[in-house]
Amino acid sequence: MTTNKRIVLSSDHAAIPLRQTIAKHIEAKGWEVVDIGPTTPESTHYPKHGQAAAERVASGDCERGIILCGTGQGIMMAANKVKGIRCGVCSDTFSAAMIRQHNNANMLSIGARVVGEGLALEIVDAYLDAEFEGGRHATRVDMIEEA
Repeated sequence: MTTNKRIVLSSDHAAIPLRQTIAKHIEAKGWEVVDIGPTTPESTHYPKHGQAAAERVASGDCERGIILCGTGQGIMMAANKVKGIRCGVCSDTFSAAMIRQHNNANMLSIGARVVGEGLALEIVDAYLDAEFEGGRHATRVDMIEEA
């Protein structure tokens, strides 16, 4: 992995510790991390964090994004409202690889209250290491983008 790849990370208050662990893990893999999430435990609103991260990806500022909240669901829904974003919430490594291989997902969402730290890092690795297969999948991704 080259060091010029940028990835944005954000979360709500429920996922700060896991987000920070993931940031260190990704940096060790050679990614430049742009962490825009909160740093204090006061309650915050996941939609604004999902949207902010998605805008960084949609603009091209960051190649990919990883977002977290308690379940991963709400922040993923907020991110997917930004045009050009394909974000999936994953609680297993198979799904994390498949959202890249078949859906060309440019963002990954994780539920900090759903998976433990070890599994979360494995999910991140599966997502980052997978490559889009193109072919028939590209036609389907194009259909998603046109919707």
